[in-house]
Amino acid sequence: MDTAPLPYPSTSARHLFWVGVLGLLLTGCASQSYVALLPDQDGKVGQITVSNAQGQTVLNNSHQAARLNSTPGQTFVITDEQIRKDFGAALAAAPQSPASYLLYFEAAGTTLTPESQALVTQVQAEIRRRAGADVSVVGHSDTQGDDAANFQLALERAQAVAQMISSPQLQPERISIESHGEKNLLIPTADNVAEPRNRRVEILVR
Repeated sequence: MDTAPLPYPSTSARHLFWVGVLGLLLTGCASQSYVALLPDQDGKVGQITVSNAQGQTVLNNSHQAARLNSTPGQTFVITDEQIRKDFGAALAAAPQSPASYLLYFEAAGTTLTPESQALVTQVQAEIRRRAGADVSVVGHSDTQGDDAANFQLALERAQAVAQMISSPQLQPERISIESHGEKNLLIPTADNVAEPRNRRVEILVR
């Protein structure tokens, strides 16, 4: 992951960085304001560079922190308890990361594979868990057959999945349905190749 000097830290720390700046503005005490690096929701740790008039400090470990006016290279470890104390309200209000799913289909139709059929209830539960969820459903096909027919087949797959995951909690205007046909292959193949992993619908729940 690329590094960047403040005020543009890496994505995995960005939400916490802005809280640190807010604390500085409110307290007017730079010695008490700091930036801390936390894992993202997937457990990945990025990297940020804290810059001030004295130089730069790189943070690249989970729970590593640096004060905004510290000597370059001077860091400390922040505990979960301190994170909850200083940033609990802001973290609780932070938007959730999107949840993505891939559902695969049997050949030449809109029938899900048994494994993907079992995932439908998981998608439904994720939608119910998010108040006012927005859902994107994109259909795909493999390259076997005519391009126009594959576009239509991928659209029918997306429509079928949208029907499966629909619920009273999901307003019609909050779900988008589209087809990419045999474009944007998950597994690149030549024309007229029956690749099961390309027969899919991608779902993104935000």
